[in-house]
Amino acid sequence: MEGRVARVGLRHAGPVAHQLASPYALQAPIDRYTHAVLRAATLELVETERRRRFPLTVHAGVPGRCVLHADDPPLADPGLRADVALAMLRRSASLTARPVLWLTRPGELSPHDDDLRWLGPTAWASQALGAYVGLVVVTRRGWFDPVSGVRREWRRLRPRPGPPSKTFPWPPPRR
Repeated sequence: MEGRVARVGLRHAGPVAHQLASPYALQAPIDRYTHAVLRAATLELVETERRRRFPLTVHAGVPGRCVLHADDPPLADPGLRADVALAMLRRSASLTARPVLWLTRPGELSPHDDDLRWLGPTAWASQALGAYVGLVVVTRRGWFDPVSGVRREWRRLRPRPGPPSKTFPWPPPRR
């Protein structure tokens, strides 16, 4: 009897969860701009962060023009995390036309408790501003979307040869 109830619950929760998460989740294939921004964020983490253990940091904007918050010590209150995310998104809107929200942390490309702690507050802040910006997790190995599971991994990430204008699409396309 319990197995039957659980199966029905899972079948019902699937589409509802998808409907709630779809505006904030990356869908494969991702657009070129988002790929370039997230690759640059991963490359920036690989090149600048030398420590093995470093604090979780939330970024809003694009690499090189972003607002960041180091979560050290971690904010325990979800309301406070939502206020921080809202302030960051407001400020990043003045820095770039199409901000991206990402979280950098040590570890592997799998969902961690810290990712999920920031997921709800960032979704609320994004919705409050009317901008559908989802949270993406960036580690040294790549990036992933904790909602949809879309990911990109590299064994050894290197900067692309050529001028920066060809590796990063500036100005970003308008929606």
